[in-house]
Amino acid sequence: MSQPMSEPMSEIASLSFEAAMARLEEIVRKLESGSVPLEESIALYEQGSALKAQCDRVLRAAEEKIEKIRSRDGVAVGTEPAEGL
Repeated sequence: MSQPMSEPMSEIASLSFEAAMARLEEIVRKLESGSVPLEESIALYEQGSALKAQCDRVLRAAEEKIEKIRSRDGVAVGTEPAEGL
């Protein structure tokens, strides 16, 4: 039986948006192929869920940072940390 490609949750939490999306796309391709055993499918689904949550966190942080860009006379002069980051 093949082993699922798994990453510990701590590693997922440190992934960039691009890396998490690439891994999520890989999982989706595997699951859509229909050739993955049930047990591995469940593990991949759980990992995909964690990757989606990581992508959501990174996007939310980016949106908050953009909202916090300070400007003076219409010219960006820096950023302020978003609340909770």
